[in-house]
Amino acid sequence: MPSNPDDSPPLIGGPLVAVEVPEVVVSRLPQYVRILSQLLDDGVEVTNSQHLGEKLQVTPAQIRKDLSYFGRFGKQGRGYRVRHLLTELKQILGLDSEWNVAVVGVGRLGNAILNYPGFNPDGFHLVAAFDSNPGRVGQAVGGVSVQPMGAMADTVATRNITIAIVAVPSADTQSVIDQLVHCGVRAILNYAPINAQVPEGVWVRNIDPVLALQSMTYYLTD
Repeated sequence: MPSNPDDSPPLIGGPLVAVEVPEVVVSRLPQYVRILSQLLDDGVEVTNSQHLGEKLQVTPAQIRKDLSYFGRFGKQGRGYRVRHLLTELKQILGLDSEWNVAVVGVGRLGNAILNYPGFNPDGFHLVAAFDSNPGRVGQAVGGVSVQPMGAMADTVATRNITIAIVAVPSADTQSVIDQLVHCGVRAILNYAPINAQVPEGVWVRNIDPVLALQSMTYYLTD
């Protein structure tokens, strides 16, 4: 795997799009989508690389280079039509589809994830939750009933779940991810501070706030 050149979490398993597109470019596309959505809400119909660069704190040349991997979206001197560019980027990222998501681990972090209201508007639907603690099974968290781990295979299949969020202790993470992969889950967001191993064709993005904090303290040392 190539090294991760920015502060985004590393993606394990392979690129989400064509192999010639650098991972750092793919990681910036959702930021473009968010900015373009805000511009559209503000009634802005046309933007340009200068404006987008200011919003994202990258150079206009970087904006143009990033977008060039996926085609031509604007005309020189005329900028980009916001709605058209937003539609195209959503399609590239698969955000024009609806995605069913499972949460594994319903402790404090899992509870917070299940109760977070920001997933549905972006097409991600938390439809299942699993936990190994019998005391949590059967509880409703964020409108989702917690199921035992043994129900995972049937639920993943019947609910067409292809994405999972793992919020379990480090010692359990690899076995949980192995189980998810066996059930057919192909994309996993992992909150445990370990780098889980997955086969080709499965992608894991690790989210570790401690590592993020440690990378920032570099800039605070004299």
